[in-house]
Amino acid sequence: MKIDDADRKIIEALIRDARMSLKELAAEAGLSSPGVSERIRRLQDRGVIRGFTADIDPKALGYGLQAIVRIRPLPGKLHIVRQLIQDIPEFCECDKVTGDDCFVARLAVPSIELLDDILDKISDKAETSTSIVKSQPIRRRPPPLVVAERKS
Repeated sequence: MKIDDADRKIIEALIRDARMSLKELAAEAGLSSPGVSERIRRLQDRGVIRGFTADIDPKALGYGLQAIVRIRPLPGKLHIVRQLIQDIPEFCECDKVTGDDCFVARLAVPSIELLDDILDKISDKAETSTSIVKSQPIRRRPPPLVVAERKS
């Protein structure tokens, strides 16, 4: 889905600060406040902007350990494992993937003991392979914002 330069400026500004005022957004995009408001509404309607959120640091909440878990449900257990992952709040993200594993998930936990307890809940329904996150050189970010070609 192509976006123009003004949309790109609005999106980039919202990525930096989702609480930016319409007046500030308008100044960055070179538009009026009502124009920015309309563009945001259209970007939401098109599904480009899915929501506005806060970026929470798990460590600040006591979750000093993060893990990436590759999960391969046992035969006939796919739906059960998917529901378990959804029901365990320490699973922060989960992707259904191709390849040997069905799911790749990220957990935030306060201790290795709790990580073990969580993995024990699915161990009789799936094989898992766990890696502890040492650092995150690239935090979650959107893909590049491609500007639509201008017609002469």
